Amino acid sequence: MTTPSTRREFLKHLGLSAAAFPFVCNLPSLGFESSTAPKRRMIVMFSPNGTVPWDFWPDEEGELKSFKKILEPLEPFRDQTLTLHGVCDKIRGDGDNHMRGIGCLLTGIELFPGNIQGGSHTPAGWASGLSIDQEIKNYLQSKPETRTRFGSLEFGVVVPDRADTWTRMCYSGANKPIAPVDDPYQMFNKLYGNVKDRENLQSILDDLTTDLDKLSKMVSAEDRRLLDEHASFVRKMEQDLQSAPGPMHDIPELELGVVEDNDNIPKISKMQIDLLVNSFANDFARVSSLQFTNSVGQARMKWLDIDETHHTLSHEPDSNKEAHDKLTKINRWYCEQLAYLAKRLSETPEPGGEGSLLDNTTILWTNELGQGNSHTLDNIPWVMVGGGLGFQMGRALKYDKVPHNRLLLSLAHAFGHEIDRFGNPDYCGDGPLNNLV
Repeated sequence: MTTPSTRREFLKHLGLSAAAFPFVCNLPSLGFESSTAPKRRMIVMFSPNGTVPWDFWPDEEGELKSFKKILEPLEPFRDQTLTLHGVCDKIRGDGDNHMRGIGCLLTGIELFPGNIQGGSHTPAGWASGLSIDQEIKNYLQSKPETRTRFGSLEFGVVVPDRADTWTRMCYSGANKPIAPVDDPYQMFNKLYGNVKDRENLQSILDDLTTDLDKLSKMVSAEDRRLLDEHASFVRKMEQDLQSAPGPMHDIPELELGVVEDNDNIPKISKMQIDLLVNSFANDFARVSSLQFTNSVGQARMKWLDIDETHHTLSHEPDSNKEAHDKLTKINRWYCEQLAYLAKRLSETPEPGGEGSLLDNTTILWTNELGQGNSHTLDNIPWVMVGGGLGFQMGRALKYDKVPHNRLLLSLAHAFGHEIDRFGNPDYCGDGPLNNLV
């Protein structure tokens, strides 16, 4: 008898329904992990409008001995954190710095000419190349041992319902922006199937009982535990949807980029992070992004007792201490989201392996600007957390205004994808960043 070579063929061979596929995607005792090498994963987390340099960057290069106010939430992960000062976006051309800041952030290449006007600079269009997350995704998807169901997943948190250069950082190719999914229920449907409305939410698990019972008898004790965890997660999500009082919590039939309510940003952030972690536990993808609002983000963080919009505050001069104290609180809140993501990954065991998901995942937190009031593209805030890319962590590195294309090359090389250029080749001449490993 011919041995099934894929999970889908295996399901068909056993007479299991296609609906069981999400629960089988990462059960090592079924024998589909063809490589014993540890998985490598990457998450790019974006927040907008620059940072507050004096409350962000460590004073000393070398061992990370302490954090400034903004990065203090990462204290439990200090030994797994790496800061990169002096990595600069040198891409110029069409568009203002906000537009080029987000559009060139992961692509490392110029924007096309276009008709989207920004600031006092020239108008521009989309980026003229693909982003590094998609380059890495394509590399992983080209090999059976690293291929996953989705390849990459793009999460958003209250991204405006419009398609323009300020709202997109991921590109599948030149002139091909990828819209993040900023509705957690829409992402839930993408991961676990199309559930059309609340009245039809009887329970995916009820329909899968027979399949799950059959699977449980075939797998190891560890995989049975994993199946139980996935099943509990889906059931909780369904219960949340069924009990939600308002229409915002319905499972909608909406286009990508739906505007969510500003005041629910904290709740949406948690839901998206939980979904992201669960997608990694299921091995649905090994590359992901988490985009908070957009370049020129106008979030009004009332839950921090801040009434002004983020972008408005970011334009205040350095002398306005009250405004910059608020900006520090805003950026610290984003860091708390990063810390929560790291915590969730750290407490989730690596399926079929040793350690946690965080041991095999690197989160990169970044921004479109170095500082909001100057709109500088120098010293873009790059913070890495986790052990997924094999870099030496627990350090603060300082570079002398190196092009961020070299960092993008370093990310690809960490996955074994040893390309010698990415984006604009003029900024790749010295190769990957030194001193990362």
